[in-house]
Amino acid sequence: MKKNLLLLATAVSLVFGACSNDDDNTPDPVNEEEVITTLILTLTPEGGGPTVTFQSEDLDGDGPGEPELTISGQLAPNTTYTSTIVFLNATEDPAENITLEVIQEADEHQVFYLPSSALNLTPTYLDGDGNGNPLGVLMGFTTGENSFGSLTIVLRHEPNKPNDGTLADAGGETDISVTFDNVTIQ
Repeated sequence: MKKNLLLLATAVSLVFGACSNDDDNTPDPVNEEEVITTLILTLTPEGGGPTVTFQSEDLDGDGPGEPELTISGQLAPNTTYTSTIVFLNATEDPAENITLEVIQEADEHQVFYLPSSALNLTPTYLDGDGNGNPLGVLMGFTTGENSFGSLTIVLRHEPNKPNDGTLADAGGETDISVTFDNVTIQ
């Protein structure tokens, strides 16, 4: 009888021990890659004037459809703009604002703005992470003389920080990359 009680006690301790909530053995939660279907960059000229909006919408995500790209107008020459960018996951209803996650995890993200050499557009970061490295949700843009070219916007996850502002130096993984080809300053 004592032998059976000892075996039962051992079996019970093994079962409860196997089901324990030991934090040392719990794997870290996986931070899944964000689904971003929509990018909206809004540029507002200082001192007034028409706002210019760049929008990319790709509702099938990585599916076969190409994103729909729109630019609401042209940029004025020799003008300073302030801007905000919004990243959305429109596969959910209502659409999830991924921008909030980007801001909360600022040390793990950076938005890059890469104008083509033909476009007289200079981006300036107006925000940063907790270490003073650029984030890119809030930006300033200065236009030069009349020009025509492209603007590529890239959100990188876990880039090297600090970096020299190039994608090659930044490393990390691309969450979204969009090129607007018909950008006009006039």
